Amino acid sequence: MEKNQPASKLLRTDRKTGIVGYGAYIPRYRLPGSEVAMLWTGSPKGSPVKEKAVAGLDEDVITMSIEAARNALVRANIDASELRAVWVGSESHPYAVKPSGTLVAEAIGASNDIQAGDWEFACKAGTEAMVAAIALVGSGMGRYALAIGMDTAQGKPGDALEYTASSGGAAFVIGPREEAVVNIEATYSFVSDTPDFWRRPEQKYPEHGQRFTGDPAYFKHVESAGRVMLEELGMKASDFTYAVFHQPNPRFPLKAGKDLGFTVEQIKPGLLVPVIGNTYAGASMVGLTAILDIAKPGDRILQVSYGSGAGSDAFYLEVTEKIGERRELAPSTADYLARRTEINYATYARFRGKIDMG
Repeated sequence: MEKNQPASKLLRTDRKTGIVGYGAYIPRYRLPGSEVAMLWTGSPKGSPVKEKAVAGLDEDVITMSIEAARNALVRANIDASELRAVWVGSESHPYAVKPSGTLVAEAIGASNDIQAGDWEFACKAGTEAMVAAIALVGSGMGRYALAIGMDTAQGKPGDALEYTASSGGAAFVIGPREEAVVNIEATYSFVSDTPDFWRRPEQKYPEHGQRFTGDPAYFKHVESAGRVMLEELGMKASDFTYAVFHQPNPRFPLKAGKDLGFTVEQIKPGLLVPVIGNTYAGASMVGLTAILDIAKPGDRILQVSYGSGAGSDAFYLEVTEKIGERRELAPSTADYLARRTEINYATYARFRGKIDMG
């Protein structure tokens, strides 16, 4: 082994950790893909998704993070004052200078004696917060840490992103393994400098690095992270009950999963993009909450996020006996999916500030 090379590529903590509470939040408003297609193409056909979730006029990353966090705390059966960190991952924080994390912490009743702040790494900002929370708890610096992935994603009017860029996400309380509903067995991260997608501070909408979007970006990173995780564990896709990948559209996660050896049946329970769109930093995380709502003790889950720029975080998770008693304590992901109010494009444009009145 070369000097300074780790014995394993996987990230593991000396003190074992797990997810002790989880919570989703998806806003009620839905914009059908046919509305977007009709406006820009003259035909209701062609949308990659049925519809997407849209934040209301009184919702943003902070308010939605608070809702998801409260659900996670209820399932964790702890008081917010016991948290030692509150971290919010997003690419649509309401303030350029002012952390979302401090507002969320204050609203949920956390103490002043905490780490709080924001994470950014495009669509994997939420799982970045998860890895940091695992490290904090695993090091013994704190017993509980809250990691949130939440977005109110935007697409330029007429751009392909407008079909899928949506709102929503999830929160996870990371804590000691003995209290966990899901054991965190290992994590792994794979990153490179790949210019597939970006937004400069003065820009309202993001841009694509067109030819970098598919193989050099999403597939290279998601599949590399998943493959290294499987190889290092000495496991194969069939050893897992479920897999959830970042889902910018319905096609990408299914292809990445297939390339890694996973079946549609393993992926479908966490594949929410057809009905809520791409929640960016919340995408793989809210997919995971949907899986946890139906998972059984002993089920194994592979989660792989993706963020442009580019990188992926992979997690090997195992469901514990505590899942049954905890998941009924807060609204399920399916409850949020069922809470649906359809809107038209004009209402969507008003909600999302797409109408510039000068």
